[in-house]
Amino acid sequence: MPEVQGGENLLFLTDEQLRQGIEAMFFAYRGFTADPDRILATMAYGRAHHRAIHFISRSPGTTVNNLLNILGVTKQSLNRVLRTLVEDGLVESRVGTADKRERHLKLTEEGEALERKLSDAQRARMRAAYRAAGPEAVSGFRQVLEAMMDPEMRRRYYTIRESEV
Repeated sequence: MPEVQGGENLLFLTDEQLRQGIEAMFFAYRGFTADPDRILATMAYGRAHHRAIHFISRSPGTTVNNLLNILGVTKQSLNRVLRTLVEDGLVESRVGTADKRERHLKLTEEGEALERKLSDAQRARMRAAYRAAGPEAVSGFRQVLEAMMDPEMRRRYYTIRESEV
């Protein structure tokens, strides 16, 4: 098993090393969300809006039910977010052709522009971190993240990844 800097054997992490990893993840997440949070704050939006915009962008035409499954939020919570995004002209909601009960979601041009702005900020931060860490660390980081996912979340993640091929 490879060793990390300082000779720490990855199979025998102490509680202190794990605590440091938890704290690093917490602060990294704060940094990762800081730029989009600043952009969204000017629009009176929050992270729930960002997540909805992100996944609608990744899968144009997705249904409300699919988005509910991905985000793991209540229908009431998602409806509140979607209502705002639709009213503000960022998301289009269309009745399904096969099933009239379904609502299919797609970003408008304005929504796509906002999504690009939010994602560009996160890509810049991620790109800089990946460059600083190097290719082996990037691969290891992705493996760690995937290993932390619950099996159902991992399946959803792989499904989304496969859709980009």
